[in-house]
Amino acid sequence: MERPRVNPALRWLRSFYPAPLAIGRGELWLSSLGVGLGLLCTDWLSRHVLGTSSVWFIAPMGASAVLLFAVPASPLAQPWSIVGGNVLSALIGVACHQWLGSTGLAAAVAGTGAVAAMFALRCLHPPGGAVALTAVLGGPAIHELGFGFALWPVAADSAVMLLLALLFNNAMGRSYPHHGVARSRPHDTRDPLPTQRVGHTKEDLDAALASFGELLDIDRDDLEEIMTRAQMHAQRRHWNGVRCQDIMSRDVVSVGPGDSVDEAWARLAHHKIKALPVVDAEQHLVGIVSLHDFFIGQSAPAPSRVPRMNTARRVEDIMTRKVRTARPEQAIADLVRGFSDGGLHHMPVLDAQDRLVGMVTQSDLVAALFMTPAGPAVGPP
Repeated sequence: MERPRVNPALRWLRSFYPAPLAIGRGELWLSSLGVGLGLLCTDWLSRHVLGTSSVWFIAPMGASAVLLFAVPASPLAQPWSIVGGNVLSALIGVACHQWLGSTGLAAAVAGTGAVAAMFALRCLHPPGGAVALTAVLGGPAIHELGFGFALWPVAADSAVMLLLALLFNNAMGRSYPHHGVARSRPHDTRDPLPTQRVGHTKEDLDAALASFGELLDIDRDDLEEIMTRAQMHAQRRHWNGVRCQDIMSRDVVSVGPGDSVDEAWARLAHHKIKALPVVDAEQHLVGIVSLHDFFIGQSAPAPSRVPRMNTARRVEDIMTRKVRTARPEQAIADLVRGFSDGGLHHMPVLDAQDRLVGMVTQSDLVAALFMTPAGPAVGPP
């Protein structure tokens, strides 16, 4: 299907009005509140520490607040960026003023030097450019401070703003400083995770970012996670019609928490399986026991030594109580990452009353993905 052509004039006009940001209303209000609280608290603390007889607050802190509270995941909003970028820019701005005076040339040289230095020391922080200009054009009160301006108020304000950002963002459930998405490695090896072994590589991402010829305000690890999730969403459109109830085992061999370890071992051996869901009398799942649990458990020796059979006698003493589960109506695409990157081998399936109704294994998932023909992706051409 041929897409309708967009009028060039309309496309040009749209370039001045960007697409809406992918942010929820709650996050929007949270960011706005954080900026306001950050500025209010920084002003109050600076005023009482430095006193009203000196310069205690500078305008570029408003721009720093936007970065720290509205986009805390940005590489430009990390702790070294705000402290290093602002202080370094202040020093360069003061030096340029003492060399060239309060002139437009001094402001231009200060801005140029600040950006170059921040790039070189990996502390690029856009408000740093404004700090450098403030040092040049800020007036007698700031000029009298000399290089002390970099300490009071620039370093002090930056440190206070950073402390508030650490407290606020983490209290609101944000990860700050931002370290990218944590990826567990269930087998503790250097191999990439299964979802990273096909498709794009880190080298591909570096090449793609470099191909733009300009700085993009996104961390490579974050970009990798975005691409991986986009691929998972695309695959979910392919496999959305296949549900857990279509591929799960229904005649599930299980065991009770009070059953003996010997009985659980005998069932594993007889049925040639590697895990047993543990259910109570009403078939509610209370745990799972796998081959691993028989050897490394609460009474087992340290993992660095040769393992021995667990000395516990009842299933409830060796079972794993925290179990990841699925629903019968859940799409199998939702399970892929848990089985691949998460290292899972079995996933019990529970009904709306949390009763065990089936089990999905890696074998079930592989067979479904291989045997089920994939239709065309659903979505815009």
